[in-house]
Amino acid sequence: MGEKSSGYLIGGVLITILGSICFSAKAIFVKLAYFETDVDPISLLALRMVFSIPFFLGSALITSSKKDNVKFTGKQWVYIAFIGCLGYYVSSLLDFHGLKYISAGMERLILFMYPTIVVIMSSLISKEKIKTKQWVALILTYAGLAVAFAGEASLGSSSDPNFYLGCFLVFACAVTFATYIVGSGKLIPMVGPVKFNSYAMSFAAVGVLLHFFITSDKSLLQFDNNVYIFAFLMAIISTVIPSYLRSEGIKRIGPENTSIITSIGPASTIIQANIFLDEPIFALQIAGTVLILAGVTLISWKAKRNLS
Repeated sequence: MGEKSSGYLIGGVLITILGSICFSAKAIFVKLAYFETDVDPISLLALRMVFSIPFFLGSALITSSKKDNVKFTGKQWVYIAFIGCLGYYVSSLLDFHGLKYISAGMERLILFMYPTIVVIMSSLISKEKIKTKQWVALILTYAGLAVAFAGEASLGSSSDPNFYLGCFLVFACAVTFATYIVGSGKLIPMVGPVKFNSYAMSFAAVGVLLHFFITSDKSLLQFDNNVYIFAFLMAIISTVIPSYLRSEGIKRIGPENTSIITSIGPASTIIQANIFLDEPIFALQIAGTVLILAGVTLISWKAKRNLS
């Protein structure tokens, strides 16, 4: 029984890491779309949801038709609509706007401040005590983020007046996304990760599309072909796949550990940004990456040891 539980937990760790790598590619697709086309944030986000929503609606219908389906109560419908829109509509909109002003690497560094926010929220709202292993992992990962941030600042990006606006928008995204992580951790054990994610993303997609049709005078059929390619890749690789992986990860190892492990995201984005966007990599970024990976490894090893 111990071995089975350990394998289940380590599987959750690996699932979370893979989901984080896929999700971190989102910033690359967004920046490529901005560089190569004239698409605006809400249009790009709307196209992302157009390509994503068939998967989520289909999954929602399948999970709801199963014999072991747990039906939502009225309050749960309202709750999942709210938390879904907060996590994938509001957060994404803030993030897409922020990416207009800062690099993909900087975006990921700021966004991944959210694990600290998750741990604090869980401690205050759910009265969950922060464990020693979590404190140590947080110190390692965020020391790494601070070091990598210093490397990014050395690029001179802070001389751009819009740089701080971009940083603020992405930080606001981190706060709203942390709220989503904490909120999803309460409902997922009750209804299952696949059903929760399918409906949360579907509500978010509806919110994004309503926003687009109300505020934009453009048509979703008038963009350059490259816009559709980037939006489709973002929808599949960086939306559909990682959203389900994250939900399963939360189910297996909990929201706090999930948020800490996904700190591997900045390292993944920095490497991808260097390959696809020619963003430079500095020694401080490498040092920060090492610290982040050390924190991720500690969580995996410590959790396995506790269950063995």
